[in-house]
Amino acid sequence: MRTHKCGELSTQQLGETVTICGWVHRRRDHGGVIFIDLRDRAGLVQAVVDPDVPETFAIAESVRSEYVLKITGIVRNRPEGTTNPNMHSGQIEILTKDIEVLNESETPPFPVESDIEVNEELRLRYRYIDLRRTVMQEKMRVRRDVTRVLRNFLDANEFFEIETPYLTKATPEGARDYIVPSRTHENAFFALPQSPQLYKQILMVAGMDRYYQVVRCFRDEDLRADRQPEFTQLDIETSFMTEDEIMIIMEEMIRQLFSDVIDVKLDAKFPRMTYQEAVSRYGIDRPDLRIPLELVDIADDMKAVDFKVFSAPANDPKGRVVAMRVPNGGEALSRKDIEDLTKYVSIYGAKGLAYIKVNDLAAGLEGLQSPIVKFAPAEVWASVLAKTGAQTGDLIFFGADKSSIVNEAMGALRVKLGHDLNMLEGEWKPVWVVDFPMFDWDEKAKRYSAIHHPFTAPSCSVEELVANPGSALSRAYDLVLNGTEVGGGSIRINRPAMQQTVFEILGIGEEEAREKFGFLLDALKYGAPPHGGLAFGLDRLVMLMTGSSSIRDVIAFPKTQSAACPLVNAPAVVTDEQLKELGIRLIKPAGKEKAKAE
Repeated sequence: MRTHKCGELSTQQLGETVTICGWVHRRRDHGGVIFIDLRDRAGLVQAVVDPDVPETFAIAESVRSEYVLKITGIVRNRPEGTTNPNMHSGQIEILTKDIEVLNESETPPFPVESDIEVNEELRLRYRYIDLRRTVMQEKMRVRRDVTRVLRNFLDANEFFEIETPYLTKATPEGARDYIVPSRTHENAFFALPQSPQLYKQILMVAGMDRYYQVVRCFRDEDLRADRQPEFTQLDIETSFMTEDEIMIIMEEMIRQLFSDVIDVKLDAKFPRMTYQEAVSRYGIDRPDLRIPLELVDIADDMKAVDFKVFSAPANDPKGRVVAMRVPNGGEALSRKDIEDLTKYVSIYGAKGLAYIKVNDLAAGLEGLQSPIVKFAPAEVWASVLAKTGAQTGDLIFFGADKSSIVNEAMGALRVKLGHDLNMLEGEWKPVWVVDFPMFDWDEKAKRYSAIHHPFTAPSCSVEELVANPGSALSRAYDLVLNGTEVGGGSIRINRPAMQQTVFEILGIGEEEAREKFGFLLDALKYGAPPHGGLAFGLDRLVMLMTGSSSIRDVIAFPKTQSAACPLVNAPAVVTDEQLKELGIRLIKPAGKEKAKAE
């Protein structure tokens, strides 16, 4: 139907008769000569229609934006002064001899190419229009290239691509499962996989040695900018490799990915940081190392002060008091800015945001401006200034509360200030975060939960784990890039006794473990090799590499924040016949019934 793509044409085709197909990007009528910019996935090309071909000219007069056309004509140079150096085809145009309207188009609900901000729900409802935009086509191209480079690297390193089932068994992995009823198994249900975790471990037991899969995963959880109910990950598992060896080969893969797809050279070796160091310095286990701000512990300085806001958490084993120096912040941030930042940290549970402006470091107390200066003696503030490295013109923010609140609030404040004040140093800063705790204590439930998942191996013996589970470290590792976790994994448990011990610590009894994970426990009895792996969030990687603010912009057909699809209007009700066939009866929640009655 066509001889060339629109965006591929150049001076190399001068004098040739070509046929192109695409959408009308723009139509212009200039003094009896009609110009049509035709667009396809490869780009744009300008076609010129003269009135000396009356039938073709009449068709050109009738076309509108987004009509689908087939144009045949001769490639020629554009007239001097009309070239467009920003287009691959900007040196040439097509002198049109024939136009065929392949399909007409109604006026689109929003312009395909425009700086006008379009409501996201409208974009998702008409996603086929949205995806025609050049920026979206480029993101889909990057996504294709990312997948191709990753596959090529893993294939070259002797990994097998193996598919695992989508219809599987519900397992606890930190989020709710999507449940699928079975018509042929009465009162029984499949679950869509949150990840292929157990299958890939079984593949290692089966001797597959190196496995990978570009796989869809499903989690029925609350959404954020970097979360979707269905998402794509690059899933990887290996046998007979230590965590160091796994991290080394994965670094090589990520370096090649960035180099080949977006021409970025990442560091030859990614730094490593323990979980404890990350939380202590940055308040978070996925630090953005481009931001030079750090949290400094000052609890020792505040234990004896009269200011209970600081002294109470300073003397609480579960409390934390920190200071964060913002260079030149006293000049960059107004009182109104500080009030706005106080409201911001309240989102994370902070009851306030204390601060000190360092107007003159050499003047001691007289050079400090803050309502809190009077609550502590000069030597305390001198120690704080020394620990933070404060200079004249700086602003110091303080966080004092339970450790979890301080970490979350001050960690978020650090990131916000780093971006708002344009403090980013460097474009790409990867880091491995290692030595995570094995478990987290749930105060309400009075039980432990797994930081990663219950199949992560601890770095201690069974006896040591039983004796002190709260202090046990895992053999887990997360790859963080610019403050976003792009991959996470661990060495897995490969011995039944250790796996059973972890289940017991998590409150999963022998009977429950057998019911939910009997197949895994059985597999571990038959010579399970030492193995480990990780999974990369493909959507997150592409989001970062394209500079997008949400993974919805790099997924062809994403869900909204409410986990709905406006394009096909899903989820939707099903017929009574379908429900009856599945043995399902719908029951409205009591609250809705009551509201309806009123």
